[in-house]
Amino acid sequence: MTTPSSPGPDDDSTAASGAGAPAGLDPALVGLARCVHETEAHVAASGWDGPVRVFALVGTARALATDPALAQVFPVGPEQANDPFHLVAIEQDGLPEADSLESLLAQLGWPESVDGAALVVERLVVPPDAESELPPGLSEDEAAERLAADPRAQDVRLAAGVLRTGESWCAIRTRSHDDDLEVAGGQDAVPGLVEALRATLR
Repeated sequence: MTTPSSPGPDDDSTAASGAGAPAGLDPALVGLARCVHETEAHVAASGWDGPVRVFALVGTARALATDPALAQVFPVGPEQANDPFHLVAIEQDGLPEADSLESLLAQLGWPESVDGAALVVERLVVPPDAESELPPGLSEDEAAERLAADPRAQDVRLAAGVLRTGESWCAIRTRSHDDDLEVAGGQDAVPGLVEALRATLR
């Protein structure tokens, strides 16, 4: 279920083909970007209007070294299994009840065996000046209804991932350009979401 939100993705987002970060970046960041884009594509396969989904990020090579039986769970090849920067995303079921994304994230915590965290959420994004154009005196519900009806509003799916070592990556897909080749990405494309997710690892 989408909710009106402003602002949208920052201008420093870069186009990405779903493969992850541009070449030449830190390998840990490249591995995270690849995992975030793959996770967003996995969620995208289920269509729009889905719930918030939360994932634990685990280093594939370390996890397999600790428990070789996980090779039956993680569908990766030898190259990925031996890549120290390759990550797998494990979806978390049974999320706690929460009336907002902020409240949900405030209830999350991770064991040290988890190397990072990611989430995927849908939002209805409007231009920053849309809220300033609203007439005064509207209730929160009335304002949300007007923003949702704004012809400039667009549905976006935001995927964000962070690592304990500090790296972050976001992937952004719009419903109007619903194609893996049109997914944008950036390290801090949605800084508020990144920081809230990072706080769950502290």
